[in-house]
Amino acid sequence: MVKLLRLGFFLLPFLGMSQNELIIDVQGVQSSNGNINVAVYNHADGFLKFEGVYISDSTRATAGHTQIKINNLPSGEYALAVFHDENGNNILDTNWLGIPKEPVGFSNSRMKTFGPPSFKECSFRLSSNQEVKISL
Repeated sequence: MVKLLRLGFFLLPFLGMSQNELIIDVQGVQSSNGNINVAVYNHADGFLKFEGVYISDSTRATAGHTQIKINNLPSGEYALAVFHDENGNNILDTNWLGIPKEPVGFSNSRMKTFGPPSFKECSFRLSSNQEVKISL
């Protein structure tokens, strides 16, 4: 009995960690060609860098809007970057200046004239199941 009580106290902090579903509704998808790719970041360090991605996913593009569901995300602060990989090469194609040639979008923000937004500008708090709309 004492061992069970100790085990219960040990597991108590883990039982309180909620896992959430995040639905990303990507709007303004121009065609059904290729895929919609999403990168989920959970800290400012490494934001918009491949090595900094917490979770990524993709799904077939659907003209108009496309939804991607990410399950089992712990509560916390996140920022999203999405792009429409129209040619299906799994790379965000850019011009010689590094400006995206394929549509991109961010949670809570848009591409700026001289570069992408910061993690802080894109971040949101996730504490329950939630839907986020992102325009390309």
